[in-house]
Amino acid sequence: MGERLLAIDTATIACSVALFEDGALIGSHYAEIGRGHAEKLIPAIAQLPGRGKADKILVNCGPGSFTGVRIGISAAKALGLAWGADVQGYGCLALVAAQALDQMATPRPVCVAMLAGHGEYFLQNFSETGDPLGPFATLAPEPAAGQVKADIIAGSAAEELANAIGAKMHISILPNAAHISLVATEMKKMPAKPIYGRKPDAQPAKIA
Repeated sequence: MGERLLAIDTATIACSVALFEDGALIGSHYAEIGRGHAEKLIPAIAQLPGRGKADKILVNCGPGSFTGVRIGISAAKALGLAWGADVQGYGCLALVAAQALDQMATPRPVCVAMLAGHGEYFLQNFSETGDPLGPFATLAPEPAAGQVKADIIAGSAAEELANAIGAKMHISILPNAAHISLVATEMKKMPAKPIYGRKPDAQPAKIA
């Protein structure tokens, strides 16, 4: 058996896992479940060849859902400890950009816009090679519209943002772990730490 890599993605309403051996995809699962990642993730991994056991684990660190990001990272770290596997992370928006570029006949710059809750977007621009053109931002629709630097918008908020600014093309898409190989190697070496993108809805109570 060659070197195996397990990819875990629970940062959005989608829950996906994928197992690779020597770079080749040998098993995957993808479902848009909304909620319930904690209940669905481990059974999905267990259905992969060899119950998903791998030498290396990659996990989506966000930005995305608070709960989803925490579940994915916690599972990756727990499995990494149990298997003695190396655990690293990747960015949600980078994977969405890579998937969008893969769908284009001729790659072009793309702006990724993901729903962030409370009417806001996670937004980041990428070049035609998938390189980020700056850091991501969490923005309301009006300022987000002014930050779009491409004719193509991709992501879960792509359609509504494209309609708002009259973009020529949009690609409605969610991250899928089965496509992690599309992301450049240097962008898959992040520490496995959460990138939430905004403050939590619930704040600790202040003690007088």
